[in-house]
Amino acid sequence: MGYLYSVTLLWAFSFSLIGVYLAGQVDSWFSVLMRVVLAALVFLPFTNFRQVPGALKAKLMAIGGIQLGLMYCFYYQSFLLLSVPEVLLFTVFTPIYVTLFYDFLKGRFSPWYFITAAIAVAGAAFIKFAGINDNFITGFLVVQGANLCFAIGQVGYKYVMEQADVELPQHSVFGYFYFGATIVATIAFALFGSFDKMPTTSLQWGVLIYLGVIASGLGYFIWNRGACLVNAGALAVMNNLLVPAGLIVNIVIWNRDVDLVKLSIGGGIILLSLVVNELWVKPRAEAQFNNA
Repeated sequence: MGYLYSVTLLWAFSFSLIGVYLAGQVDSWFSVLMRVVLAALVFLPFTNFRQVPGALKAKLMAIGGIQLGLMYCFYYQSFLLLSVPEVLLFTVFTPIYVTLFYDFLKGRFSPWYFITAAIAVAGAAFIKFAGINDNFITGFLVVQGANLCFAIGQVGYKYVMEQADVELPQHSVFGYFYFGATIVATIAFALFGSFDKMPTTSLQWGVLIYLGVIASGLGYFIWNRGACLVNAGALAVMNNLLVPAGLIVNIVIWNRDVDLVKLSIGGGIILLSLVVNELWVKPRAEAQFNNA
């Protein structure tokens, strides 16, 4: 869980950095491309090109193309339609997708984990549901596209690494994750990107470098590594801890108007769902699968 907590704190800043300094100012397709290219460069020196089976390379590239490349295409567009708090709010459905897709890959269904995810969703949804703008429907659907990609990617990575018959450290194969994302981002920029909105200030370049090297380059490796060490219910809950964390950062630094009472209560419900998962849900789900 420590891996997931650390990345949650790291990513809490990403929402506001994109919404405040990049959205509407820098071409979103270029931002996506720069972010994944920088992340790929971080892991390039560590990538094992000889001992990794071709099938595993292809799977990791496909996962990266979905979880990072395609997800970012949706994600960055959402900031053109919604405010930062609204983007955060609409990510509350990710845990549902995580739980359902993981069970689908395992050929089973665990209603216990679904309860954990549902509690987490209720807590995040409680935080803020006001001030929705005219782009509500479009923005909501775009964020759900990002949520689906993020859920499919992290669960797919967890499943593939559990099944992989290769004894290699994860940092030596994770570069393929970013290579796949780079392919998707390059195609997207070629089709939809524009050179008319390139970064013009050192601050914008600094934000892009931070998001690419730190938030993506290190963040996704640590997050997916942590995803391999927890059950699907805990993974679903950790996805929604990003919501209160991101809102707190947004309030403290950029002074957004958010109901602090709702934020506190909703965050408490999310934390409660994690406790319920570890003490009540996890033992029952494991007993169910062992008796199947």
